[in-house]
Amino acid sequence: MLPSLALVLSLTTAAAAAPSCLEARAARTSPPAGCLAVGSSATYKTVQSAVNALSTSSTSAQCIFIYKGTYKEQVYIPQLSSALAIYGETTDTASFSSNTVTITQGKSQDDSPNNDETATLRAHTTNLKVYNINLVNTRGQGSQALAVSAQKDKQGYYACQFKGFQDTILANDGAQVYAKSYIEGATDFIFGQKARAWFDGADIRVLAASVGYVTANGRDSASNPSYYVINKSTVSAKAGDTVKAGAYYLGRPWRAFARVVFQQTTMSNVINAAGWKIWNTGDERIDGVEFGEYGNSGDGAKGTRASFSKKLSAAVGISTVLGSDYKSWVDTTYLS
Repeated sequence: MLPSLALVLSLTTAAAAAPSCLEARAARTSPPAGCLAVGSSATYKTVQSAVNALSTSSTSAQCIFIYKGTYKEQVYIPQLSSALAIYGETTDTASFSSNTVTITQGKSQDDSPNNDETATLRAHTTNLKVYNINLVNTRGQGSQALAVSAQKDKQGYYACQFKGFQDTILANDGAQVYAKSYIEGATDFIFGQKARAWFDGADIRVLAASVGYVTANGRDSASNPSYYVINKSTVSAKAGDTVKAGAYYLGRPWRAFARVVFQQTTMSNVINAAGWKIWNTGDERIDGVEFGEYGNSGDGAKGTRASFSKKLSAAVGISTVLGSDYKSWVDTTYLS
């Protein structure tokens, strides 16, 4: 009996000493109260049918819960009068790696009239939160093909995955947050014209390509509010893809007043020593650009940067980009 008692005491002591990191993280495997449910055995079989069932006039917050599965469709969310939250089923709300919901399609400008209409998710409503959903455009190389078209103010994407090749994320208008998310692409794959977008704790992964650009900001004047900040993130090759050293640039100016900052971000050697690139030879578009870096690390942060970029003396604050009221609409539990 004594040896058995000693063993029990030993196991009890070990359990008490176990690190807190072993505790299970929060899961979301069933619809929160009041949410419309999407899934093979739920009321709505497609995401779009649940969106269509939302009230466009009610000012009370609404929500949609999506059960695990792959949904082959394009989703359009019109302007609502209420806030909207969309949740994907997951065993770990804090990370994109446990996401079980994928929305996917392959429209591109081969078959669509503009960038917005190629997107897997066309988000045209304010006060939107999206959690733990993979948004994929399967078109691949050769044409603009979006995973998301974010067209309105106060949109937040949390622990999501965005996969495409060219023009993956259109951060186009209003204040937006992309936190603890995975972003994949090759050509101008974070782009837009007027949005103030904060990318926090993002895993940015580049695809095999001879040359590529992470951002293409379209700020066209000094009065345009557009501002992209990539904060405390990582930039490297997609797992399984071979990308030669120096093949990628942090950005090029879609318009001549482009404004982008990478700060406290780890960069692998896929990033070129120059860091930044003109738009095209003979069409440089650098007269009013504001390309900056602060506190970056890794082989991709080394080298002599382009003359039209600069090293900053301090990090850009989130309120500078999103406004002093950002805590009123951002889920700050996802921020670094």
